[in-house]
Amino acid sequence: MVLALIIPLQTIAQYVPPYTSFFVPIHKHTDAFKPFYSAQIMTQYVDMQFIPSNFLIDTDASLSWHDCIVQWNMYPGSCPDGTLCTSPVSCDEYQCTEARTSYSYKSVYCPRVRNTTSPDGYCTCPVNVMDPIAEPYCNQPLLNYDNFFVNTSNGKNPIPGFYAAFSNAACAPSSWFESFPASVTGVIALSSSPYAFPVALNQQPLNRTFSLCFPSTTSASGIMFYGNGPYYLLPHSSVDVKSLLSYTPLLNQPDSFGYFIRVNSILIKTRSIEVPGDATTKLSTTEPYTTLRTDIYNPVVRRFSMVTKRLTPANAIAPFGLCFNTTSTNGTKASLKVPDIDLNLQGGKKWTISTANSMKQITEDVACLAFVDGGATSKHAIVIGSYQFEDNFLLFDLENSSFGFSSSLLRKQTSCANFNFTMVG
Repeated sequence: MVLALIIPLQTIAQYVPPYTSFFVPIHKHTDAFKPFYSAQIMTQYVDMQFIPSNFLIDTDASLSWHDCIVQWNMYPGSCPDGTLCTSPVSCDEYQCTEARTSYSYKSVYCPRVRNTTSPDGYCTCPVNVMDPIAEPYCNQPLLNYDNFFVNTSNGKNPIPGFYAAFSNAACAPSSWFESFPASVTGVIALSSSPYAFPVALNQQPLNRTFSLCFPSTTSASGIMFYGNGPYYLLPHSSVDVKSLLSYTPLLNQPDSFGYFIRVNSILIKTRSIEVPGDATTKLSTTEPYTTLRTDIYNPVVRRFSMVTKRLTPANAIAPFGLCFNTTSTNGTKASLKVPDIDLNLQGGKKWTISTANSMKQITEDVACLAFVDGGATSKHAIVIGSYQFEDNFLLFDLENSSFGFSSSLLRKQTSCANFNFTMVG
C-alpha cells in the first residue's frame, strides 16, 4: 500500500532570501574618444578572492563579450597566467545555431559567419557582435559558457554572499579592446535579448527588473541593481528611490533588442514643440548626448536660444550647435542656470532635464547645450544619451514593459554616487 501525505500548500514556507536585489558598481570613463560607463562584474575566483572586470554597458547589445579565451580541455594549471579561460560552445551544439540565427547581429557591416577550427582541432562558434566603440564595426568573438558573479544587497548596503550567473557570452582577444577606456575589457549586454545579462540574473523571488544610476564623475561609483528593490541612496536612508519614480511604457522596435519610449512633445518654458506621431525615441547608454532629428532639433535650439537671451553666446564647439560664455564681465566664473527641458511622455508623465543634464561644460569658459543634430534622415527621431542619464535613477521593468525615471536626483539632495557600499551583516 502506498500512503500519500497531503500537505496544504499554505503550510509550506516559501524561501525568502536575505537579499532584495543584486548589484554591481558603475564607473564613468572619460579616457576614450567619448564618455562611457562600465559595470564592475566579478569574473573569476583566484586565491580565495573574486577578481572584478569592467564591462562597458550597452543596452543594445544582444550578447556579452569580453577579454578571455576558450579552452576545450581545462584542468588545474592549464590556463595561462593572467588569462581568463572559459568553456567553448561547439559549432555542432544547438546554442551555436540559435545564437547565430536569432540573436547575433545581421548587418551589412558584418562578414558572413564561418566556423573556425581551434589549434587542437575543435570546431568553434563565432558570432556577430557590434563594437560600440568603433560602430558600425562588426566583430566575431567565440561563443562560450561563462560565469559571472554579482554582489547581494538589502537595498541599503551590500550583505555577505554573492550570486553566480551562468550564461552564454563570447571571448575576444585583448587587442579588440585597445580603443576602449583603459580599464574596460568587455561589453555587458543589458538589452531585451534572451542572451543578455539580465536573463542570467533571473531568480525567484526577484522581479525581472534592473536599474541604472550613472555617476556624473569619474571619482565615485554609481550603481546598477537587479531585482525588486527597495533601493536607498544616502543621506535619505529611509526613502525608497522607487517612490520618486514616474513611469511610461517601454516599446518594442523591429530588429532591435534596445529600449524605446514615446516622447509626445518637448516643453521649454511653457512653449511646446510637438514630436511627430511616428517618431521613435531610443534610450542609449553608448551615445553620450541626446540626438534629435533635424526637424526636432532646430525648433528646440531656437526656443532654447530665446529663453537664454540673458546669457552671452559663444562660438559653437562641435558636436554642439549652441554654446554660451560662462565667464562674467568681471572675469569671474558665472553660475550657469537655464530653464528646464521637459520631455512629455506617453501616459502623461514628464521627464525633466535640468541644467546639470542639459548643459555641458566644454572648456573653462564655454558651456554648450548637450543636444546634437542627428541629421534629417536619422533612423531614430530622438536618441536620449548617457549624459542625460547621469544622476537620474532609471528603472527597466522587463516584466511589465515599463520604464521608471526620477529626473535629476540632485534636486532631491542625493546623487547616483550615494549608495552606501559598506558591507553589513
